[in-house]
Amino acid sequence: MDSTASSLSSLWDEVVGTQPDPDMWVVIATLAAALAVTVPLGPWRIARNAITIAHEGGHGLVALVTGRQLTGIRLHSDTSGLTVSRGKPHGVGMILTAAAGYTAPPLLGLGGAALLGTGRITLLLWLATVLLLAMLVMIRNAYGALTVVLTGSAFLLVSWLAGPQVQAAFAYAVVWFLLVGGVRPAFELQAKRRRGGAGDSDADQLSRLTHVPAGLWLFLFHAVSLCSLIGGGRWLLRL
Repeated sequence: MDSTASSLSSLWDEVVGTQPDPDMWVVIATLAAALAVTVPLGPWRIARNAITIAHEGGHGLVALVTGRQLTGIRLHSDTSGLTVSRGKPHGVGMILTAAAGYTAPPLLGLGGAALLGTGRITLLLWLATVLLLAMLVMIRNAYGALTVVLTGSAFLLVSWLAGPQVQAAFAYAVVWFLLVGGVRPAFELQAKRRRGGAGDSDADQLSRLTHVPAGLWLFLFHAVSLCSLIGGGRWLLRL
């Protein structure tokens, strides 16, 4: 009994404790890696699946927090997604739920940067794993389940099997990707709307809910993603 309690206490201390910051070259290299999979179109088509997980997870989490009933999340191979919740079709809860999608990836990146800025690398990896496992329960299609399982497995394997340096590099790469990759979707949405597409986008739904022009909601998405990138980048670069 004492041995089990001691092991659990040791595990808890490891999770909530701090780990050494990686060398600056690791921070720069992980930023370069994030840019390499975000800027070119080819890698982005694959990497965008991770942003979609964060996007739809943001819708789902805020739906639950605001008292809506989350009925399911679907992730598609074209990197689109759909989160369905029940509740009043209007009001603050619905507005916050709709606004959470495009803002979730950069805000998650900002939160991750705050954790890494205080040296809590292991805590970040474990929190990400728990969130992915919770999201898996609400996935309602095979492709979505596969995507979340693969992503969660990567976090779990790194958390359990990798050494401190690999964990640090992985954590920094993930957070940089959320910060950098969180900027691009708003620009993609802006381009689609300019061409007359995306008529049922989050920005357009928010416009119908609030009678505020969709362009202003799009501006909010840009502001959140760019401010998160600047603020999170300062934490990661120790400026």
